[in-house]
Amino acid sequence: MTFSICVRETYETDDGDSHQRFGVAVTTRLPGVGTLCPFVSEHGAIATQSLVNVELGERGLEYLEDGLAVDDALEALLNADDGAPQRQLHGVDSEGTFAFSGEECVDWFGHEERDHFTVAGNMLTGEDVLEATAASYEANAVYETTDRSTGPGAVVADAETEPLAKRLIDALAAGDLEGGDKREGLAVQSAAVVVDSTESHEWEPPYNDLRVDATETPIADLRETYDLAMTGYEDTLERYSDVFEADSLAEAEE
Repeated sequence: MTFSICVRETYETDDGDSHQRFGVAVTTRLPGVGTLCPFVSEHGAIATQSLVNVELGERGLEYLEDGLAVDDALEALLNADDGAPQRQLHGVDSEGTFAFSGEECVDWFGHEERDHFTVAGNMLTGEDVLEATAASYEANAVYETTDRSTGPGAVVADAETEPLAKRLIDALAAGDLEGGDKREGLAVQSAAVVVDSTESHEWEPPYNDLRVDATETPIADLRETYDLAMTGYEDTLERYSDVFEADSLAEAEE
């Protein structure tokens, strides 16, 4: 009843420090998917779907924080889950990926696992949904920071690179254009995008954690929400940069 993408990117800041960021974007023909499916931290990104078990996401992140590899962490959770045949679970950490689709998920269902991202879906119109989602993200992915010669087509983040949240929403849009969730009789839908990174900010960008919980046009609404959040973030930084730098409201202007 859902399709989603989990990604890992490595990038450098202007001062030359290397960081990683992780993200999940998801949409479904049910309300409130942002409360159930995406789980993201500075250690990795996980999506739990089909017959959702939020504990898989919550405990999965805990295991990653404890130092377990994503494949070991999620495999262990599935092995202890009696409902595993009806689950989809996929994700990434700082080094690896993992994707699982239980044999009792509803057609069309499946997943794809790439070097630095995973996609998965169920109750879809077909495999083309995942292929389009993956192709859209991969065309604009950031996964090499300094040496382009280490891999064909490697991309380096620069000033022109759009934020990951924006690119993940675009990936959802590409999958939806191919058909998306097949249950056309369900009008109320939802979408969400969550991004976290090892980089610290004076004020965490609000466009990195967005949800549209109930609408008939979830991806368009999520994109509009992103645009507004980006505008608000830029306006706030322009007006209150002294406040963030001083960490004091004494510097605030009306």
